[in-house]
Parts: sequence; C-alpha cells; structure tokens
Amino acid sequence: MTCFVLLEFRKMRRLRTIPLLLVLVAAVASLSSASLFSDGTRETLSDAAGRPWAALLLSYTMMAAMTSPILASVLASRQTDIEHSGAGWTLAAAAGHSPGALCRAKLAALALLLMPAIGLQTLLVLGAGMLAGITVPLDPGPWMAYTTLLFLVDAAFCALHIWLAASVENQLISVGVGMLGAFLAVFSLLIPSAASRLIPWGYYAVISHAGQSDGGVSYVTAPYGWILGFLVLVGAAFILATRRLDCAER
Repeated sequence: MTCFVLLEFRKMRRLRTIPLLLVLVAAVASLSSASLFSDGTRETLSDAAGRPWAALLLSYTMMAAMTSPILASVLASRQTDIEHSGAGWTLAAAAGHSPGALCRAKLAALALLLMPAIGLQTLLVLGAGMLAGITVPLDPGPWMAYTTLLFLVDAAFCALHIWLAASVENQLISVGVGMLGAFLAVFSLLIPSAASRLIPWGYYAVISHAGQSDGGVSYVTAPYGWILGFLVLVGAAFILATRRLDCAER
C-alpha cells in the first residue's frame, strides 16, 4: 500500500497538484482576511469586546465553506481521471492492486497533502490578523479545533469524490457536485444547526467554532458527537463502496 501512495505523489507532480493547492490556500487566506484592512474594521482590532479573533475565524469559516467542497472535488477528480485516460485501473490490477485499493491509496495521498496545506492556510489567516494589527490575546483552542475538523471534513469529501470520479468517467459530474456542495455549505451557515446536520455539506457549518450571539461574534462549541458520527459514516461508506468497485467490470 505504501508504494502505491508514493506513486500517487509522483502522479501529482505531473498534475501540478501542489502548485494548484498552494494557490487555493493563498486565495482562501487572502479572502478570509480582506475585511481586516478596511478603514471601518481597523478601529475594532484592539477592542477586546469586539472579539476580533472570533470575527476573523467566522470569516475564515465562511470562505472555507465556499471553497473547500470545490477544492475536494477538483483534487479528487484530477487524481482519479488519470486512471480513466491512461488505463491505470488495468495497470494497477496487473500489479496486484484492485480499483478499490487504488482509490484508498489516492485518499491517503490527498489526506497527507491536505493536512499541511490546511494548517498553512490557518497560519496565513492568523498572520494576516497580526499584520492588520489585532492586539487582543489569541485563544488558540478554537482555531486548532476548527483547523483539525476542517481537514477531516475535507478528507471525507475527497473520499466521496474519489469514489464518484472512479465510478463515472465524466468528471464534470464530480466537479458539478462539488460546486453544488459549495452552495449548500454556505447556505448551511444561514440555517439552524439542527438542519445543517442533515445535509452532508452542512458539516462545513457544523464544525464552525465562531458564530453570531447577542448582536456580536463569539466562539462557540461544535457538536463533536454529530461530527464524529458523520466522519465514521463517511469512512464506512467509502470502504464499502470501494470494495464494490472491485466487482465492477472495466
């Protein structure tokens, strides 16, 4: 399995996956922190009552919800489409690895890539906050928890799109689902949390650690039990779905 994960990284060099991911990381960080540099916002950066770090985390959550579903679909689609165009499924089978095992290797490789990328994205947002002049002490707990959950939810949707891209050769379907998911993820930020839990992409809102309260923004506690249940369900579904791929004719 390890050698196939390494092979997936070699494919990423040809697909320019890392430069694409870095561009998207920089874009999300820039858009999340853009409001910090407006004249109206600068006056509140040193006001502890205004909770500038929580407001920045909420902005980050909104931008991540808008872009992460598309990012997951594009990364998974590009990583999987190469097998359709280059007879990769047959070559992997000749080497003793089934289509399901190859999909699981792709997920492992993308997860290893997403982990530092999302960490870097969060650090860039925090760096922008400090550069803008936020002097209120930072509470790292909500930021660390949100970053970890964002990575896990991104990995879960990478699993979904890897399976979808492997099952259907037309990659516009996978990317189209990702674009629809981005709309649902942003919409979920505007509806009650109980309703968001019923929408798969709603978990980009469920993992939020900042929200509106009493006319302002403050840190909130995410429903970790629901999030864990969602991740376990997606993991089990991915394992079952990729095993069924082994029975499909190619």
